Amino acid sequence: MAIKNGARTVIEHAEMLVTMDAQRREIRDGAVVIEENAIVWVGPTAQLPPELVREDARRIQARGQIVLPGFVNTHHHFYQTLTRVIPAAQDAVLFDWLKTLYPIWAELRPEDVRVSTQLALVELLLSGCTTSSDHHYLWPNGSRLDDQFEAAEQVGVRFHGARGSMSLGESQGGLPPDRVTEDEESILQDCRRVVEAYHDSRRFAMRRVVLAPCSPFSVTGELMRESAALARSFGPEANVHLHTHLAETLDEERFCLERFGQRPVEYAGALDWMGDDVWHAHCVHLNQEEIGHFARTHTGVAHCPTSNMRLASGIAPVRALCAAGVPVGLGVDGSASNDSSHMLAEVRQTLLLQRVLGDPQAMTARQALELATLGGAAVLGRDDIGALAPGMAADIIAFDLNALAYAGGAVHDPVAALVFCHPQPVTWAMVNGRLLVEGGEVRTVDLPTLVAQHNQAARALLARAGYA
Repeated sequence: MAIKNGARTVIEHAEMLVTMDAQRREIRDGAVVIEENAIVWVGPTAQLPPELVREDARRIQARGQIVLPGFVNTHHHFYQTLTRVIPAAQDAVLFDWLKTLYPIWAELRPEDVRVSTQLALVELLLSGCTTSSDHHYLWPNGSRLDDQFEAAEQVGVRFHGARGSMSLGESQGGLPPDRVTEDEESILQDCRRVVEAYHDSRRFAMRRVVLAPCSPFSVTGELMRESAALARSFGPEANVHLHTHLAETLDEERFCLERFGQRPVEYAGALDWMGDDVWHAHCVHLNQEEIGHFARTHTGVAHCPTSNMRLASGIAPVRALCAAGVPVGLGVDGSASNDSSHMLAEVRQTLLLQRVLGDPQAMTARQALELATLGGAAVLGRDDIGALAPGMAADIIAFDLNALAYAGGAVHDPVAALVFCHPQPVTWAMVNGRLLVEGGEVRTVDLPTLVAQHNQAARALLARAGYA
């Protein structure tokens, strides 16, 4: 039977309710009461206040399910879903991988941006992600951030659109070809435009704008400084954040030392790119002093384990970052350097990769889940998502503990089973009180049609780039 949307929603009889609240409560036979788009009560089903369970309330029975706050994806490149597993880039390190793919991405069109945004968001949603950022940093052939916001609104996931950019082309000593770069004055003008048009700083906002020059090897220091100044010119109440790639590979480290005479973190600090309104993707190659600098400035990190393994970039010091008090969230990263957009799979990879150096206690299942929820919320500068507690947004996901993959595990520890066992899709998912997935199927788009359109766009993109 279809579950109807309504002003009052009662989720009851969850096999396990993982709250991520201040006490990190895990409630057997748990319940959640939602009013419109906000949580008003959380606790055991047996203690549900009768006055909160109205006759006209929407009821969601969660027997046999583990219910959690929705995951938060802190780093991605949606358009790269169109260029997964390109043969020429399957076995390359980052710089070679980028040089192979830049000419293909130069052929992107607005319709490609829209269809790839929707496909990535649906894939994320079905894997438990209810809030996602996306770092889109090249805008050829008339494509704009507007195309992403339009597509994201149809899917229904909370979206932080990062207006990325590249301005340092090969002719100036940068990595990307000149034809995928932009004029810096035009970049800054468009950044101001999209903030004014789309950024919503209010609680429970469904869309925000991030300013995101791409990387030290594809933009100038001047653009970094001006972008930071522009974001902060809107005032602290606007909460316009900054994002870029940093310290991802040893090649990047060598580039920064040779060109700027500084390691990447020192370079970022000199450009005013450290602070609680900034988060950096990857941060694989950090020393202890740099970890301390992140902690003192409360600068965030997006950890992307699968991409770092895929490109042989290294292992980020996540345990040390967390121990120092650095805000850390998880990111699936680009779908051409991960070839997936599965958030729960990224949670599992986080746990496994931190243990690979020989310490089985380097990361626990619950710590990995906390990075995917509260950690991601902190990195994006949000205090309204990431936990199931009164006053928080009704962003809630559920997984079926009777699935084959959890057999023999969920009976012992359902929370750990979610991470240790093979990643599964959600049974249902809710964003801002709106049920977007039911019975494992997304309700807001026609998925077979979307996949067919996406595959057609992927073929056409490569054909335009001369790969047909």
